[in-house]
Amino acid sequence: MSLRPLFVTGSLAHGGAERHSVTLMNRLGERGHDCHAVYVKNNAHQLERIRRHGTASAHCLQAASFVDRRAITDFADHLKRLRPSALVAANEYALMYAALARRQSGLSIPLVVTFHTTKLLDLREQVKMLIARPFFWLAERTVFVCAMQRNYWLHRGLGSRHNLVIHNGVDTGHFHDRTLPNERRSLRQALGFASTDYVIGISAVLRPEKNHLQLLNALATLRQLGIPARLLIIGDGPLREAIEVRSRALKLGNSVRITGFVEDVRPSLAACDVAVLCSLSETFSLAALEAMAMGKPVVHSEVGGAPEMIFPGHNGYLFRTGDTGELVYRLLVLSERQLSERMGAAARQLVESNFSEEIMVDRYENVLLDVCANRPDPTLVSTLHMLPKAGGIPGIQVKQGVNSHEHV
Repeated sequence: MSLRPLFVTGSLAHGGAERHSVTLMNRLGERGHDCHAVYVKNNAHQLERIRRHGTASAHCLQAASFVDRRAITDFADHLKRLRPSALVAANEYALMYAALARRQSGLSIPLVVTFHTTKLLDLREQVKMLIARPFFWLAERTVFVCAMQRNYWLHRGLGSRHNLVIHNGVDTGHFHDRTLPNERRSLRQALGFASTDYVIGISAVLRPEKNHLQLLNALATLRQLGIPARLLIIGDGPLREAIEVRSRALKLGNSVRITGFVEDVRPSLAACDVAVLCSLSETFSLAALEAMAMGKPVVHSEVGGAPEMIFPGHNGYLFRTGDTGELVYRLLVLSERQLSERMGAAARQLVESNFSEEIMVDRYENVLLDVCANRPDPTLVSTLHMLPKAGGIPGIQVKQGVNSHEHV
């Protein structure tokens, strides 16, 4: 069965949810499905990543405000022209536009939402979620990216008729450390590291919730213990100046290197011995999966779905969030190179068996095939929406039913 899914995102900015949607669109397009995209705000940084298989299209709604009626009408008209077999919205903002446009179009199109958020970091986000909550109830499926996240939100009354978990996946063909010893030596030299250094890497946007400052404190302690530890910070962001100030205050000098934004993180990860995530908030980290696919053991704060990907002593370690002493201890253990290499190989195997992009796309394809197989006749439903109903104009009908909790 060939599908025509329409992927909806708030924008095409450099974000995990947007990246996830583009990946699904591309990979399903490779399988012969007629995939299309709509993005609400005119931020198109990832537009070039979309591979145009067949008649694939990408349409920007050019929304000028949070709820732009003109943009919703444009979206509804686009739905009438395109007649997609399913709408796949990434997070609550795209979901709101998809649900409103679907209602205005009068079409019955299955609505699936992929949800990538757990904790709401400020009051503005909390208010937006209150507005978005009813739209989740209208969706046929909510796909959470880890079991912890699903349980967190269902306990708070957020979900759809059917709720399931599909873990994030990474392209194991793309993320693979094939560097030879002399290439690895060259990569380290280019970064100012010696072959005997213990290089710790962190790949994350430089924002407060990623907690880079704690890792600087841990690095300082490791060096005081006589470990030749170096830190490679892969990325950029608003906290860069604060990180540089803390690094100078701790007298870390050239033991810390910040790459800035890089399109391809693989060479930087290849130069590392271990990867760390100190995040105060995380759902299911793609950065951790990428490092694992590159054969690096990961030391991860015990947040979000980390326990679903990190098995202590096998492919990395977990540590209590904010506990710098425990973080130092885990990094100290992994400074033994043979151990880190053995656990890195186990990390690679785990990604191949559980968290590959191929497995993830298989599961999404099955979900879309399932919702589309149960799709009502769109012509009939369109006609029914035009008929008057007792009590007023036809509105959005929320069906009551059994809430199915699935793990795909």
